[in-house]
Amino acid sequence: MRKFLILAAAVSALSLGACSTAMEAVKGPELAPIGYPAALVPVEQAYLPAPTPNAASANSLWRTGARSFFGDQRARRVGDILTVNIDINDRAQTQNSTQRARTNSASGGVTNFFGLENSLGRAFPGGFDPANMIGTEGEANASGSGSVNRSERVSLTVAAVVTAVMPNGNMVIQGRQEVRTNREVRELTVAGIVRPEDISSANTIAHTQIAEARISYGGRGDISRMQATPAAQSLVERFSPF
Repeated sequence: MRKFLILAAAVSALSLGACSTAMEAVKGPELAPIGYPAALVPVEQAYLPAPTPNAASANSLWRTGARSFFGDQRARRVGDILTVNIDINDRAQTQNSTQRARTNSASGGVTNFFGLENSLGRAFPGGFDPANMIGTEGEANASGSGSVNRSERVSLTVAAVVTAVMPNGNMVIQGRQEVRTNREVRELTVAGIVRPEDISSANTIAHTQIAEARISYGGRGDISRMQATPAAQSLVERFSPF
């Protein structure tokens, strides 16, 4: 019974792994989830409740609910908005080469084994040598090479919303922007953790100052669908052993 349960658990794990791989082959890779401090992108956005309007005096110089003219206008509370400047200009180049070769041989024999070697010599005349009864030889060769030459350039600006404030004062932000042109949608998402000290006086922050940053720029629509590899071909390439 125990062996049956272990086998069932192994089959279930394999089926789940195969299903996950198949979904990745069809839909493409997903962004890795962030485990600190919690789920970075919440399902529902949290906003501060609207302030209760107070009756202002007719002779008052200040409008009820107006922000202070000399106060700090940078984002610092849940629901505040700040601007994220994304300027990615990365270049990576790697080249590796590996070669391996090995040759080995071994031989062994018995000169005297209770006289039985003479019997074997008479059974196989001219084809038996007691001094070289066993002989093995082996040879292995392997060579491989690989290179990577990648260049990426992304320059965008997106507004993000503060979704949570951590106990130490750091803020979790999330931004999403979609632009539709005819039947093609371009989507930009950004999420991460920022320090209030890194936000400039213009209420902006660079993407290099976002911890656990998750930046995605892509699209969906007719053009993206035509450029993508068909699902059946992706599955064949993923699971083909050749």
